[in-house]
Amino acid sequence: MLIQRITVGEIRLPLKVPFKTALRTVSHVHDLVLIIETDTSLKGYGEAPATAVITGDLLGSMRAALALIAPRLLGRDLLDFNALLATVHQAVVHHSSLKAALEIALYDLRAQQFGVPLYQLLGGGTPRLKTDVTISVNDGATMVQDCLRAVAEGFDALKVKVGGRNWREDVQSTLAIHRAVGPGVALRLDANQGWTPKQAVQVIQALEAAGVALECVEQPVQAGDVAGLKFVTDHTLTPILADEAVFSVADGLHVLSTHSADIVNIKLMKTAGISQAIVLANLTRHHHRSCMVGCMLESGISVTAAAHFAVAHADVVTLVDLDGPQLCQSSAIDGGLTMNGPWIDLSDAPGLGITAVHGLTDVQQY
Repeated sequence: MLIQRITVGEIRLPLKVPFKTALRTVSHVHDLVLIIETDTSLKGYGEAPATAVITGDLLGSMRAALALIAPRLLGRDLLDFNALLATVHQAVVHHSSLKAALEIALYDLRAQQFGVPLYQLLGGGTPRLKTDVTISVNDGATMVQDCLRAVAEGFDALKVKVGGRNWREDVQSTLAIHRAVGPGVALRLDANQGWTPKQAVQVIQALEAAGVALECVEQPVQAGDVAGLKFVTDHTLTPILADEAVFSVADGLHVLSTHSADIVNIKLMKTAGISQAIVLANLTRHHHRSCMVGCMLESGISVTAAAHFAVAHADVVTLVDLDGPQLCQSSAIDGGLTMNGPWIDLSDAPGLGITAVHGLTDVQQY
């Protein structure tokens, strides 16, 4: 089975409400889509968001990098799978999201080649997950209303964005949310690097003293401040989740071996795809820690891939944050995952189970 054609285009999907964090405000999903076709007419799909403030990736830079990588993949045999992955990673440095999209498409094709859904190729499992939903940072009253709406839709885990403002406002809004939704709803705070280590400890200790049992606090400090992350972990009882601090396996080893966080957030766009995500999950398991599987602002293509990965590593993946498609007003794909409130179901179709992508613009072929 030879790689015959690589098509790249863009999708643009409006969000139901603006997505606001300590780092940015976004109104649309605007992602790169890759389709790798073989001489047997099979198609593998991949997706990459341009998340400049986190991964450094831009749509233009990803297209430029693809122009270097794509010619090196054309005409190659899919059976030479590991060599194909090595080509993707060695052709250019950085560009983790583009590499993730290429890997997702290649893994999609490989699972189709063997006639099994991707989660079975990766190790099996039960093809159902339960995700949280993101609550954007806002004024306290708006955040409470957004949380109540999410609970009414069936979500019992809320990922609440905080940070980027006076830390006392974060305490007050979290207390208001806790009072409104009650103790039966899990609260996960995500500061997106928005606090100093001392501020993070002040926020978390204040909430602990008030009786708020947070499920976790995600990336409270700057990504490169692993010592600060450890300071927060050492001075609070709440589990601390490392997100932007962990892109690579080396990052994960540093954070885990220094006991700087309790949980690691694995995102395919940070690990540059599935192959290194597998290594990072195994590393986390070895250190007797757990993982969240999360996403950027992504549509159903790459989130389907992340869900397959999470299902196959359910023993170490204890938290799921794959609400990207739920935040969009519409879908761009046929097939793939099915979302009903917090529930994600995967089909038994080979690969990702995606059969078409609609609304591609700026299409280019190699």
